[in-house]
Amino acid sequence: MADHDTAPIPTGITLHQRSRVLELVYGERSLRIPYELMRVLSPSAEVRGHGPGQAIPQTGKREVEITGIEPVGNYGLRPVFSDGHASGIYTWAFLWDLGANADAHWQSYFDQIKAAGLDRDRPMPAAPAPRGHQH
Repeated sequence: MADHDTAPIPTGITLHQRSRVLELVYGERSLRIPYELMRVLSPSAEVRGHGPGQAIPQTGKREVEITGIEPVGNYGLRPVFSDGHASGIYTWAFLWDLGANADAHWQSYFDQIKAAGLDRDRPMPAAPAPRGHQH
């Protein structure tokens, strides 16, 4: 993967809503990243956890859409997904890797959900309500 300082910065960004694909243009080359892949591999702590072994496999995201996208400084994007997820910051390096190595990322994702006994299209369980003191 390209590191933070040497990652190419796209010259064009297009959201293809009908096909649910983010297209990043780099001069003569372009990378197309499915929204589902972006969502299930979000770099957010909400998805990856706060440490090793704490990742939460994401399922039921095949139809997810990107409803908005915001630049984050000079180093990436923050997409807003139709399921409400908006906490991931996607660096240019992460996006380049995701697009350039999409097949390997898909396989890793499918292996992860299979190992967890999950199905790609199974809706995510509702998040538990926060527990606090009740007076």
